[in-house]
Amino acid sequence: MKADLHPIYKEAVIQCNCGNVIQTRSTVQNLHVGICSACHPFFTGEQRFVDTAGRVDKFQKRFGEQKSAADRRKKPKLSDLSA
Repeated sequence: MKADLHPIYKEAVIQCNCGNVIQTRSTVQNLHVGICSACHPFFTGEQRFVDTAGRVDKFQKRFGEQKSAADRRKKPKLSDLSA
């Protein structure tokens, strides 16, 4: 077997933006995360909608007013062509 093949695990501290601190072991000593199990909506049960920079509004503005694909594929009626 090769010597020094496995990484060295150290005591690690994981810090979340919400203030939660988790003590564990890892190859990296200090980790900073944006969201953890203490503040994630899946684990807390609360519904939050985070829309950074108005992405949904921007999308609706660009694509919301367009016709659907089914409407674009409709062929014109003969009565519409003769008028």
